[in-house]
Amino acid sequence: MNSPNGANLVDVLGQQRDALLTEWMALHLPTALRRGLVTEAEIREQFSGFLNVFLDGLQRASTLDASRPEWEPARAFLAELSAQRARQGFTPAETAMFVFSLKQPLYSRLRAAFADDPARLAQLSWDVDLLLDELGLHTTEVFQHNREAIIKRQQEELLELSTPVVQLWHGILALPLIGTLDSSRTQIVMESLLQKIVETGAGLAIIDITGVPTVDTLVAQHLLKTVAAARLMGADCIISGIRPQIAQTIVHLGVDLTNVTTKATLADAFVVALQRTGSSIATPVAAG
Repeated sequence: MNSPNGANLVDVLGQQRDALLTEWMALHLPTALRRGLVTEAEIREQFSGFLNVFLDGLQRASTLDASRPEWEPARAFLAELSAQRARQGFTPAETAMFVFSLKQPLYSRLRAAFADDPARLAQLSWDVDLLLDELGLHTTEVFQHNREAIIKRQQEELLELSTPVVQLWHGILALPLIGTLDSSRTQIVMESLLQKIVETGAGLAIIDITGVPTVDTLVAQHLLKTVAAARLMGADCIISGIRPQIAQTIVHLGVDLTNVTTKATLADAFVVALQRTGSSIATPVAAG
């Protein structure tokens, strides 16, 4: 920093960097190691790395304003740290405290260095406090963004796992559905089924809704869209798992499934599929 106060601040903290780092880490190390999320070497690297960019920012910046371009390296370092800690299982509070806890060792050194100038001490303390608050809030925002991205990716992966398309027989696919069928999941169901049709060249697909708790107008529309998409790819669909209460609901809703073959069970649908493909399964003859 070019200001006299800033230059003094850089001198004070730069000269006591190692002691500052040791005291700062002592506040975190026991808790972090007890949780077992990172190693001691990783912790030391994180603390030392941030302290370096922080002191470099003090050296180059003309003001203690974290939004200034001079503080971009510090913000970038904290963004990477927040993303890493989100993946490692730290909480947002723990990540923000990484920055906020730097205040205590900083203040103790400022008090010792500027004890004879209360006005300067008060101003520097206030400026440093605002700077670390801004940087700490920055970690929270980045952490939350990364956590949401992780959750979204996990949800997508779970949806993909919950909509497996299996090949029951040559030319026959099965798509067992479990849980609520909403718009986003329908898209994944449709993509999975169409991709499998392309890969296998199957001409029949059984969509089993035994595990779907309720069928309303929206769910029925999603099913019809999937059937229509499969037909465009040259495959016909059979919907199985039509329980009595679901049949009543479909009739009550006025959903037209007259062009779609429906069966009560997956086994019944499989029999129909075998007949359409000209295949059959012979019943073993018991030994006499």
